[in-house]
Amino acid sequence: MGLLCNQASTDSCLRHSRDLIMERFPGQLSCLFSPQHGFFSAKQDNMIESDHDIDPVSGLPVYSLYGETRKPYPSMFENIDLLLVDLVDVGTRVYTFSWTVIYCLQTAAETGTGVVILDRPNPLGGRVEGNVLKDDCFSFVGLHAIPMRHGLSLGELARLCNREMNIGADLQVVRARGWRRDMVFADTGLDWVFPSPNMPSFTTAVVYPGQVIWEGTNISEGRGTTLPFELFGAPFLDVDEVSAAVAQVELPGCFLRPLVFEPTASKWAGSSCPGFQLHVTNMQTFLPYRTSLVLLQALLQLYPQHFRYKEPPYEYEFERLPMDLIIGSREVRRAVEQGVDILELERSWQDELAEFKRRCRAVLLYEGGEMD
Repeated sequence: MGLLCNQASTDSCLRHSRDLIMERFPGQLSCLFSPQHGFFSAKQDNMIESDHDIDPVSGLPVYSLYGETRKPYPSMFENIDLLLVDLVDVGTRVYTFSWTVIYCLQTAAETGTGVVILDRPNPLGGRVEGNVLKDDCFSFVGLHAIPMRHGLSLGELARLCNREMNIGADLQVVRARGWRRDMVFADTGLDWVFPSPNMPSFTTAVVYPGQVIWEGTNISEGRGTTLPFELFGAPFLDVDEVSAAVAQVELPGCFLRPLVFEPTASKWAGSSCPGFQLHVTNMQTFLPYRTSLVLLQALLQLYPQHFRYKEPPYEYEFERLPMDLIIGSREVRRAVEQGVDILELERSWQDELAEFKRRCRAVLLYEGGEMD
């Protein structure tokens, strides 16, 4: 067996799945695979690669799937009959772990290797939000037509892609016992173990489906602070202007608290950044994607002389605009730029969201939530 995992792959007693599998199946685990950020979740940002390594505990080889390749080579599967997948996902389309799993399914189908996903709760529950990814924006932050907040467990998403992308892998999913899709992570009673260096808390995961859009801009998303994605800002922001610009739009379940922060790394490192901390006051009503698109539109209108989109490359795409890959639609990005009301935009993609929910019914493993 091989195991795709990282340091967050623990059970409810915080024991690592590698150790549990070695204990339960002595001598049968032959290699490990790691996703973006490396086995120890130590690499900070996109396109910072990790090398193949040797696990110091087990002595097993660790094949990096975020280095010289994102898709495993068939030779990496030569000595395994079965790939186990145990990753903490955060329920957001642009989080690359799920697409690493899809690449593994493709190689598994090519090599006749079985795949078993040891499923985990979607920390955001089963709600969906956002436009469905367009074909011309497919990339390593989205290989299939799903919305930003997709409402699926990692196992369900793998089942959907295996079916709709015609991968045809021998895939099984071990369900997460006791989870319903109307539960968020706080309802599980489990400890949060950070899956990547800038996902330190459950609150980070809650705001991430919207706040990740700042990665495609010159606005700091709080990297280099202790509150990544909860904080955002830039030296040229005037918090009173921004507050006034978004005051007329309904942004339920959250509060924008003005502050100044100074990143120690990444964008605007060492500079004072006026901005906000995004406080989530009601997890059930909070709409992260709407909130951040409203803010993006405000900054585009207020600071045309200072606001900039990030230039390529982004997640190994060297020509297309990173913001298009993140938002998943050139049309949506242009509509935001042109000042189209964000609530009107939301209404425009409800039919495709309804169709996405219909598509998902065949792969659902858990009850509850709005996909029923």
